[in-house]
Amino acid sequence: MKYIWRLLPISFILLLSGCGVENLSALDPRGPVAEMQYSLIQLSLYIMIFVLVVVFAIYIFVIIRFRERPGDTHIPKQVHGNRTLEIIWTTIPILLLLMLAIPNVMDTFTLADMSVDGGEEDGEEIDHVRIEVTAHQFWWEFEYPDLDVVAGQDMYIPTDTRILIELHSTDVQHSFWVPALAGKQDNVPGITNEMWLEAPEEGVYMGKCTELCGPSHWLMDFKVIAVDPDTFDTWATNMAEPPAHLAEPEGEVAVDGRGVFEESCISCHAVGDEGGNLGPDLTNFGEREVIAGYLDYDMDNLEAWLRDTEDLKPGNEMPSFNEDAINAEEMDALLEYLDSLKILEE
Repeated sequence: MKYIWRLLPISFILLLSGCGVENLSALDPRGPVAEMQYSLIQLSLYIMIFVLVVVFAIYIFVIIRFRERPGDTHIPKQVHGNRTLEIIWTTIPILLLLMLAIPNVMDTFTLADMSVDGGEEDGEEIDHVRIEVTAHQFWWEFEYPDLDVVAGQDMYIPTDTRILIELHSTDVQHSFWVPALAGKQDNVPGITNEMWLEAPEEGVYMGKCTELCGPSHWLMDFKVIAVDPDTFDTWATNMAEPPAHLAEPEGEVAVDGRGVFEESCISCHAVGDEGGNLGPDLTNFGEREVIAGYLDYDMDNLEAWLRDTEDLKPGNEMPSFNEDAINAEEMDALLEYLDSLKILEE
């Protein structure tokens, strides 16, 4: 039985190694920033393994070579001080620290460089998109100042393009992290932090808040959606100048849903150029994969969210709508309208 207990930690390690979400790991880098940081992790690990092996090798050698043997009665020669050894065990750690420090410092300057000048070789400006990321309790806002676009929860970016990010917060401290693309950076009230990232491949990259920011901190997820430049241009154009069907939906039920939205939601949520900014922009809500940052996108979850937001995301600022506020028929119409808010799939 005692051996079984010893095997439990190993079993748990093997079990947990199979857990995880695609594109949510710093150990599976998908962009140049993440690859630089992953290389530093590897370098640190190799140096630590080297030190561990050397120390254990010396330790094992000493306990074998200088162990007490049967019949030994003499006292070992008492010595102290060895200049050669002292130089060696001082020099080697310094060299190891330099091996860590030099690439760390070089990469730190590279990652802090927010310029888009291509350099003296070509002199051309690097393709880039600027995004201002604002953290709220408990959702994310993405503003593209050069494109006149504001999006909520899903950050669309073009592939093979440098994404220059400014980080802000409207309330408490949050932290922006897309493990597969770049390391974390804090969103601090009153302070603007900067970072950049790139995504060479199309895909959906999971992001998280990594700073304890309230009771629903663990539900403050978002997505970075990397698409080809043409698709991104279409998305940005439609977000800035939404298609007509968003303001004038087709179908009687969707039209009624638009009316419910205007009565109950538009003061906080925008669709196109109409509405408030207290909550996430809903212009392309129907294209999302999740609701409230973590619920699977379907009409049952959407209705459950609208009926009791506090139960599903404690501490959030969105009001709930019970039967007295929005009856069943109005709710069905609102759900159909929200589901119709699509700008790429039409």
